[in-house]
Amino acid sequence: MSQPSLAPYVLKRPFLQRFLTPFANWYANAAGYRKLGLRADDLIPEESDVVLQAIKRLPPKESYDRVFRLRRAFQCSLSHQLLPKEQQTPPEEDTPYLSPIIREIEAELKERDDLDSLVVKRR
Repeated sequence: MSQPSLAPYVLKRPFLQRFLTPFANWYANAAGYRKLGLRADDLIPEESDVVLQAIKRLPPKESYDRVFRLRRAFQCSLSHQLLPKEQQTPPEEDTPYLSPIIREIEAELKERDDLDSLVVKRR
C-alpha cells in the first residue's frame, strides 16, 4: 500500500500550493538524501510485496541506476562523507519513478479483489 498523501488536496488549492511549496522544498533539501545521490523513491521500504513487484517491473536501466544509487549512498554513509556537489541529485532529477508503478499494481490488486468477490445473481 502506498503512503498517504495530502498532495492532491494541496494542488487543488492555489493558495495552499503557494504557501507550502517553499516548506516542501526546504524539507526535501534538509532531508539530505539528495546529498547522497538518492531520489525520493529510493527511500521507499522494500518490505511489501507490492513494492517488490514494482521493482521487478522497472526497466533494466532504471533498475541498474537504482541499485547504483543505493550502493553509492551506502558507501558514502559508511565513510561519513557527502558526494561532491556535481554528483548530488538536483531537484529537477528527483522525479518519481517507482511510485507510479506501485499505484498501478495497487489498482490491479484492487480490481482483482473486486472481481474475485463478485457475486452473480440469477433472476
